[in-house]
Amino acid sequence: MEITLVILASLNAVLLIWIGLQSARQKARSKNLSYISHKIEGLIAEHSNEKLLLVTEDHELKRLLVAMNHLLDHQHALKAQHLRMEESMRKMLANTSHDMKTPLTVILGYLEMIRLDPMISIEERGQLMVKVESKAGEVLALINRFFDLAKLEAKDTEISITRVLMNEICRTNILTYYDLVTAKGIEVSIEIPDFDLYAWGNEDVLARIMNNLISNALNHGADGKRMGVTLRADERFVYVDVWDQGKGIAETHLDHVFERMYTLEDSRNKLYQGSGLGLTITKRLVEQLGGTIHLESKPYEKTVFTICLRRFQY
Repeated sequence: MEITLVILASLNAVLLIWIGLQSARQKARSKNLSYISHKIEGLIAEHSNEKLLLVTEDHELKRLLVAMNHLLDHQHALKAQHLRMEESMRKMLANTSHDMKTPLTVILGYLEMIRLDPMISIEERGQLMVKVESKAGEVLALINRFFDLAKLEAKDTEISITRVLMNEICRTNILTYYDLVTAKGIEVSIEIPDFDLYAWGNEDVLARIMNNLISNALNHGADGKRMGVTLRADERFVYVDVWDQGKGIAETHLDHVFERMYTLEDSRNKLYQGSGLGLTITKRLVEQLGGTIHLESKPYEKTVFTICLRRFQY
């Protein structure tokens, strides 16, 4: 009987200790949860990038803290992206205003000359109208590029991806510029393998990408008097290099050339006035084909844009 009472007393003591420990643990958890709640409210109110730090042996709370810190990291990244986008939009509006104002001012000037000068000859009038048409075309082209970029970023344009013979894409598009390249006295190097290389892509989209990159090389690399197109591949990917040996792009600008409205007058040639949309559109088009584009530049050695596409395997 006495043994039974001792055992019951011991069990009761153990139970009371366990209850006490659970109560203390619950209080500690409640205190920690209250701290986390107030800390998060403070971080939100102060727009702080600080993380949640708490010393605890509670494994569930540790997992909660890790998950919440990951969420905060994601929130901070979204905030930084939003700020970059706002800055990009401000620059885009400023550059757009400048790019559209210049040709529109010229157009208005020519039209005013035609309207106010009664002695203007038919020949002079025709010459001025040709200039008006040219400047109007510049404005229209800028507007079209904006619409193109808007569609690409909104993913409103569906692109059918099929097997594409890259040899023909490279050969056809570089030959399109043969007369212009020859007129500028530029030596062209074309390295296309004898065997067929196929990639997953779209002929029309790839033609536009190639035209953008070749035109870019002509506009900014002509002073090097040498440019080229190289087609190569490994087991998984097909690569197209469009390169020139011109002035190149400073290292500080390499990470920015694909940004909206980042004009190449900032990075390569101050005499060239561009909308800053061509390379952004090119990058979006490559991405819609499931590919990537990369830039490397050493002034007067080699500036190369490399397109990487998935290789079509039989």
